[in-house]
Amino acid sequence: MKTLVVLTGAGVSAESGVQTFRDAGGLWEGHDVMEVASPEGWRKNPELVLDFYNKRRAQLFKVQPNQGHLDLVDLERDFIVQIITQNVDDLHERAGSAAVLHLHGELFKVRSVYDENEVLEWKKDLFLGDVGKNGDQLRPHIVWFGEAVPLIPTAIEMVEEADILAVIGTSLQVYPAASLLHYVKKGTPIYYVDPNPGISESAFPHLTIIREKAGIGVAIMRKMLEQ
Repeated sequence: MKTLVVLTGAGVSAESGVQTFRDAGGLWEGHDVMEVASPEGWRKNPELVLDFYNKRRAQLFKVQPNQGHLDLVDLERDFIVQIITQNVDDLHERAGSAAVLHLHGELFKVRSVYDENEVLEWKKDLFLGDVGKNGDQLRPHIVWFGEAVPLIPTAIEMVEEADILAVIGTSLQVYPAASLLHYVKKGTPIYYVDPNPGISESAFPHLTIIREKAGIGVAIMRKMLEQ
């Protein structure tokens, strides 16, 4: 079976009703993203940051995977599907995807502010005073703006080995994730599913753009792959 590597972004989650800051014009509930998604914001007002992510976490209990998530699972019948997601929700896993790499962290996990290897499952609110095994304050297990993306080398290796690359629901404006397309082997087909693609067909050889949301576009892509 061929290996299909899929890079997914906020557009996939948005179809399930998950709010994204780009949809809100760069604001999340009236907050500039740097207030709630940066190390500087954490140092300035950790209570605000924790409250923000508590609300994001709570929202996940109210949403469900959409058709785009489910269609990606169906592709596992014909391909070895490896998902690299920029999303911090668990909707790919809930849909049934077997292999999911979270580039930017996970809402249902927290970690020590001093030891990034101390990561805990967490499905409730997080407050100042909640500590890990070493007594260190816990923070959201999220890669904030300005922080390194520790899983990017793993993602690069996956893309380098891909027989087919699919990019779904992302503007390709956030780096280093957007740079992953440059690591495909020569001749590798690339499918880009997004109603507002951030690049044109001329950007890469063997690039096919499907100008649809994931709920429709993944099914169209599958038909193309079958042909």
